[in-house]
Amino acid sequence: MFAFLVMVQSISPLQRATVPYPYQLQAPDLQRDRILAAIDVGTNSIHMVVVKIKSALPAFTIVDREKDTVRLGDFSADGNLSEDAIARAIAALKRCRALAESLRAEDIVAVATSAVREAKNGQAFIEQVEQEVGLAINLISGTEEARRIYLGVLSGMEFHNRPHAVIDIGGGSTELLLGTSESHRFLSSTKVGAVRLMAGFVSTDPISDEEFTYLSAYVRGRMEPSVEDLKRQLDPQESMRLVGTSGTAECLATLVAVERLGLIPEPLNGFQMSFQELQSWTERLRKMALAERLELPEMSPRRAEIIVPGAIILQETMAMLGADTLTICERALREGVVVDWMLSRGLIEDRMQFQSSVRERSVRASADKYHVPRAASDRVADFVLALFDATKGHLHNWGNAERELLWAAAILHNAGHYISHSSHHKHSYYLIRNGELLGYTETEIEVIANVARYHRKSFPKKKHDNYRNLITKYHRQLVTELSAMLRIAVALDRRGMGAVKAVNYYFNDTNRTLHINMRSASPYDDCASEIWNLEDKKLWFEDLFQTKVSARIS
Repeated sequence: MFAFLVMVQSISPLQRATVPYPYQLQAPDLQRDRILAAIDVGTNSIHMVVVKIKSALPAFTIVDREKDTVRLGDFSADGNLSEDAIARAIAALKRCRALAESLRAEDIVAVATSAVREAKNGQAFIEQVEQEVGLAINLISGTEEARRIYLGVLSGMEFHNRPHAVIDIGGGSTELLLGTSESHRFLSSTKVGAVRLMAGFVSTDPISDEEFTYLSAYVRGRMEPSVEDLKRQLDPQESMRLVGTSGTAECLATLVAVERLGLIPEPLNGFQMSFQELQSWTERLRKMALAERLELPEMSPRRAEIIVPGAIILQETMAMLGADTLTICERALREGVVVDWMLSRGLIEDRMQFQSSVRERSVRASADKYHVPRAASDRVADFVLALFDATKGHLHNWGNAERELLWAAAILHNAGHYISHSSHHKHSYYLIRNGELLGYTETEIEVIANVARYHRKSFPKKKHDNYRNLITKYHRQLVTELSAMLRIAVALDRRGMGAVKAVNYYFNDTNRTLHINMRSASPYDDCASEIWNLEDKKLWFEDLFQTKVSARIS
């Protein structure tokens, strides 16, 4: 495992006003050991890892694991998570929480992937878990899942700055990525998974030649675009190694190891199998009935059901990549969640120091993609963050995490101009919501998109589909208050030319008045356009926060 170093952060744009970048810890917190539980709510299984974080190093060791094959991906005919699958998942999550609490975990971070992303009742399931289990599940996109898998693999394997492709075959999707131990070069997620393929394409036992041939061709067709995109990220002179993570790869490696060595390596991490060995076992497995597969070493009943489509995914992808060997890494998404948690709290820097600013870089990349003028967006961000800081403790009690979401919305609020000036606030919502910002959960992206959506025109209303997508009262209130702040900041840069050079906010608790002192960039500009626009935009802010806004130019 690579060494983690304590982070010393430079000032980022998110820090310009007064508060430090999210979750920055005081010195005593940086030194104490911490217990964290990370849960992966997948299509096939629910996995939990409990780790002890040695903050002084910093590094983490695995204290305990929990796994339950609940098959959330067994959808009902109407595209919903089935009642039985939900019941199994709830029971498994209750056991996970009990174990984490018994081990005195200070935090439990849960993420959901393919099955919950795609199910019609996925959001309802998340709400049910929060009510019945008391756990908040963070829904993440496929590319965000790939990014965290990358973090997890890097915590357990040294790449030596050589390109490594990583394949993670799940129940509902397959993540394929490329990196060199520094910034990832490529991330992808394809809707090809072992449970998905078993449910949709396999009806015979053993699998018939016809189904096997069709399934192989289908996998090649679905995985080929990602494979080709990954190859294009390699220089002609570079050679690439392939790493496999999670259940399918580990199960196949176990079969190879027992046959070759007569035992199962402990740990399996770092074990290599050849493409020829994989081909041999794929051919044997497809000719076995379920009862025969169950007799194989370390083959669980649930894994035996889906190992053939899983092996096909791995075999076809390896063939297209031209990989001769596959190296097993026992760390993946769950460990990546741990690393991401440590990064977000300023506990580690390491050679992946770029990851600590992945959110900022992702937002900046989106802004560049949609041709958002940087100077103007930075001014609005500066204005709104200063307003957030000046009114904290007076008009709101939001913290650093919410402040960061406000920054992202401020930077991207005008992205919709890329599509059209007319209704550009609505276009901004669409672009942000579907842009797969890295480093954020789906709920956080929804918040950012909604805040940007309401920077002008109508106020948030329950009849709006995008506003109804916010799952809790907390998130709806957050969007309402942050968007009211953003309107003030947007008004202060009405012409988008920096007419207002600087802003100073002061809140008078006695008469509940927010004083805004603006300094003009030019002595010949009275900023009448900005003041006029502020008079209009402040009305909702005043009504919402039950305060008065008084502005003057100096």
